[in-house]
Amino acid sequence: MLSGPQPLDRDAIALRIPHQGTMCLLDAVLGWDHEHIRCRAGNHRSPDHPLRAYGRLGAACGVEYAAQAMAVHGALVGESARGSAGDAPPRAGYLAGMRGVTLHVDRLDTVDGPLSVNAQRITGDDNTVLYSFDVQAGKRTLLSGRAIVVLDAAGLSAAPARTPR
Repeated sequence: MLSGPQPLDRDAIALRIPHQGTMCLLDAVLGWDHEHIRCRAGNHRSPDHPLRAYGRLGAACGVEYAAQAMAVHGALVGESARGSAGDAPPRAGYLAGMRGVTLHVDRLDTVDGPLSVNAQRITGDDNTVLYSFDVQAGKRTLLSGRAIVVLDAAGLSAAPARTPR
């Protein structure tokens, strides 16, 4: 589990997801395989964090960390299937639904140490995937849940409209 050819840094992550600049929240992919990914992030305490509001970073913002891990995972699995790395632009995708999200803390900006962002592909196809995820600091779980991700949002919106009969 969690092999991957080598860890990926922030620049390699940014090549694979649409989030750029300070909105690319992940610092590294530590390991991945066809069904799992483990990432690290350390910017949650930054006073200029792009999701910070009213002087704080709420725990629900951890969902964005998990979503980016899922996006990187989808890109890496796709590259593995094609046998190429980083040569295609990131696919437009979105979170279609969240289930069972539990916040174990109120804030992320008061958490010491780096965040471990983990996602596991439960089921899916080329366009829609169900993931479970958690964000941890050390052995402490900060939030967890499940997410339905639509990976090819552009393809869905380009589908021909059905004519009513």
